[in-house]
Amino acid sequence: MSLKDQSDELITSRRNPLVRRLRSLSARSGRDEHGVVLLEGTHQLQELQCCSWTDSVSLDVVATPAWLQTHADLIRALPGSVRVQRISAEALQAGLTTVQPDGVACLLPLACLPSVVEAPDFVLALDRIQDPGNLGTLLRTARAADIQQVWCASGADPLAPKVVRSSAGAILSLPVERFGPDPMEGVVQLAERLNQAREAGLQIVATLVPDAAANLSVQPYWELDWTLPTVLLLGNEGAGLDPLLQACCSAGVTLPHSSAVESLNVAAAAVPLLLERRRARMTSSMQTTG
Repeated sequence: MSLKDQSDELITSRRNPLVRRLRSLSARSGRDEHGVVLLEGTHQLQELQCCSWTDSVSLDVVATPAWLQTHADLIRALPGSVRVQRISAEALQAGLTTVQPDGVACLLPLACLPSVVEAPDFVLALDRIQDPGNLGTLLRTARAADIQQVWCASGADPLAPKVVRSSAGAILSLPVERFGPDPMEGVVQLAERLNQAREAGLQIVATLVPDAAANLSVQPYWELDWTLPTVLLLGNEGAGLDPLLQACCSAGVTLPHSSAVESLNVAAAAVPLLLERRRARMTSSMQTTG
């Protein structure tokens, strides 16, 4: 790991080019132009400690003097080559989307994000998830459930600041592939990927109501054999699952709940489904070794 370089200059103007650059990273066009994703806050920098890069990878950290005084050990623990730019709290707030920044942000090269897995056996597929908070929570849950890859048909951008914050660092270890960006184009591309996965032997599982899936066997989620290679497919918050994607499915599951509510939030529904796979695999392993 190379020595951390720190600039003596203190940026105080909201019109500074660096502040404008930070603001541009809230949009996908800005991230593509600069080739970086914005990580906001101490927690996201702490997640970087688990990554391993060579010194050829350069991280740009923007922090207030007060933050740097209390987090010198964290800066030293970051992988790769790190350049530190001091900035006033007011100027930093002008560049970030966080309402009350805690004093630091990092510009992470897009090339540092995890690569897609060649032959995953547990995938989460998402149909046009619109709400950034929902998408971030889904990614965080997927990470906890040992998902190997996420496929998104358009919808919210996985690298948008609110998604990154909600995912609690999941994008640093979880490969995410987004199709589109046009919604229908994204659906078509995801359908192609699902069909390829099904041909490769993975079961394509979606949450469905029994009368909406005439050609599929629909059962409570705990009755499905989750030990098989699986793609779990979840639908859009309002429109549900696109018919083109439903046609790709080989199985349907239900998530029984009280009739007091019509449906569950997609991020909430994903929790028992994703963790059921983990439970089933752990149980199967214990039975085999026992």
